[in-house]
Amino acid sequence: MKHSREYEIAFVGLKPGHHVFNYTINDKFFEHFEKPEFNNTSIEVKLTLDKKQGIFLLHFDINGVITLPCDRCGDDFQMPLWDEFDLVVKQIDDELVAQKNDEDAEVAYIGRSESLLRVDTWIYEFIVLSVPMQHIHPDDEEGNSTCNPLVLKYLNNQNPDQPNGLWDDLKNITN
Repeated sequence: MKHSREYEIAFVGLKPGHHVFNYTINDKFFEHFEKPEFNNTSIEVKLTLDKKQGIFLLHFDINGVITLPCDRCGDDFQMPLWDEFDLVVKQIDDELVAQKNDEDAEVAYIGRSESLLRVDTWIYEFIVLSVPMQHIHPDDEEGNSTCNPLVLKYLNNQNPDQPNGLWDDLKNITN
């Protein structure tokens, strides 16, 4: 992955207490990670870092829109994203970091010799987790689907009682 200093927080010089960092995320950000299923990304991430002795409390606020294909009709649409995540980062002895990182998903560990906190991977993971499992066009004000009307017409014309030749051979397997 290409190294970007934009997502590094030099915490050594920070005083204890709350600090706020803002990030604007677009499609360029995702070039350094596994390609997500969405594009045309416009997301604002507000990171609040509460520095304490040997521990950092991180709060990520995610707000924006992405474009992705509808699961029902296949047409692209803009889906709003909003979510928030909390993460605890603890400083521990350097040799224990590798052992501890797999133990708890809500706690991350860094060595005491570290002076930078890299947040780009966490931002990526939290954005991906913010995307709902089901991607369907939202309904309009009257409760009607905004999906492609031609696809909806085809889907509504399917008769579940009409025999389908695709399944006939499978029915014969049980006999």
